[in-house]
Amino acid sequence: MKSPFSSTALFREEFNKGLHVLTDQGGLGPFILACANATVHEELFADLKEKLENQYQEIYEQYRSAFCKGRDVAVVDEDLLVFLKIHAIGFESIQPAQERYEGEWKIQFNHLRSFRPRRMTRFVHEGISIPYNEDRFNFNKPFMQQECFWSGELAGRQADLFYNKYPFADLHGLLVLDPEKCFPQLLGYEHHQYVHELCKILDITIPGVGFGYNSYGAYASVNHLHFQMFVDEVRLPVDQNCWQHNGGGREYPAECHVFDSAGSSWKYIRDLHDKKQPYNILYMPGKVYVFPRKTQGAVEVPEWSSGFTWYELAGGMITFNYDDYKQLTVSAIENHLKQLRVLV
Repeated sequence: MKSPFSSTALFREEFNKGLHVLTDQGGLGPFILACANATVHEELFADLKEKLENQYQEIYEQYRSAFCKGRDVAVVDEDLLVFLKIHAIGFESIQPAQERYEGEWKIQFNHLRSFRPRRMTRFVHEGISIPYNEDRFNFNKPFMQQECFWSGELAGRQADLFYNKYPFADLHGLLVLDPEKCFPQLLGYEHHQYVHELCKILDITIPGVGFGYNSYGAYASVNHLHFQMFVDEVRLPVDQNCWQHNGGGREYPAECHVFDSAGSSWKYIRDLHDKKQPYNILYMPGKVYVFPRKTQGAVEVPEWSSGFTWYELAGGMITFNYDDYKQLTVSAIENHLKQLRVLV
């Protein structure tokens, strides 16, 4: 059997097949995950919509009956809250994602992602790491196994690839390396070097593949070492040739440093660690973009956003309100990116 990493077409086929399986399994967690992933892709949403709507009705009737009788339901509280938000608007009112460009910037309207729990993004941070805590949300929780798209050896390492439960990119997954070792979300050289090389390896069969990383204090929502995998053949705005860091003439509004090797980029990242400076990373084939930035919470988040992660620092803006999506301007985007700058 061929690896799903053999080609983009096969990866997408297996990715979508897994969502169909989750939908057929039933249950609240799989329903939310499949629904959120489907709304990002118009064809997939059309394909799964009838199944998802039937599941929604079944779950609603089941929970309504339980609550009327004073019974509890054995589900994760976060999932229940998301379901109640969906029920508040009605399944038929879920809006599929849309994308547009404003100047160089990629803007997305992502309705269902607005319902997701905030987890660690609400915390006040000091430094760039805390110890791993098995009692908090992590990828080793038993209920997370149904959200695992693929598990096995990948380029010489044990890895789990989970569906992103609230995706904002094409073929969006969460790559967890050596999951049983329970590393906190603090990057080490070995994993940094591995992801840099993996990106180049996978680009041969899956063009446009990339990985994002959020340090603790830079909107990492899970304190269990992971990287966000995605595919974007158009390339994110920061990777375009118009910027000075790529040989162009325009200054990028956020603080951005680009490297062509794991070694050179690690020297810079290690210095950020020594200074306890939060940062985001974008790994692209042959490139590492590092964004030192102000700690989350140090700059007021604009109304149209829930916070700036690696994706926003790389030029992709996520909105949850349709009017914000249509009205967001270049100046609003660039002004906020400039506010996140730090002197390192």
